[in-house]
Amino acid sequence: AGAGNTNTQLNLPWGISYLPTISNYLYITNNNGHSVMRWIPGASSGQFIAGTPGTSGSNATSLNTPMGIRVDSFLNMFIVDYGNHRVQMFCYNSTTATTIAGTGTSGNSATQLNYPRGIAFDSSMNLYISDASNRRIQKFVKL
Repeated sequence: AGAGNTNTQLNLPWGISYLPTISNYLYITNNNGHSVMRWIPGASSGQFIAGTPGTSGSNATSLNTPMGIRVDSFLNMFIVDYGNHRVQMFCYNSTTATTIAGTGTSGNSATQLNYPRGIAFDSSMNLYISDASNRRIQKFVKL
């Protein structure tokens, strides 16, 4: 209960993804906790599955103020890493990510993001990112 970085707390939960036909889990970004948790609805605790709770970072296992999240039908996670100006893909059961959008440095070129927030996919699996500080929606063709 209350904000924090234990498996019974959330720390400014921001994004949420839920695919009840594929998994019983809710996937939640902990914005101030720099992590992602997986919860079964109604449970009193969750499991940290990405990032380091309470510690920001910029390497392949770290997040900095994660916001949007989408989980695909293979349970891969796509996380908008707001503070690192990138989108990270964590394959199912992996704690190491691959950067799939952005460079890790803020900017306004076609390959850069500047404080991205939201994420969506269309039916062809093209990726859309709300690139907040650039005041645009970026489209990235199917991964």
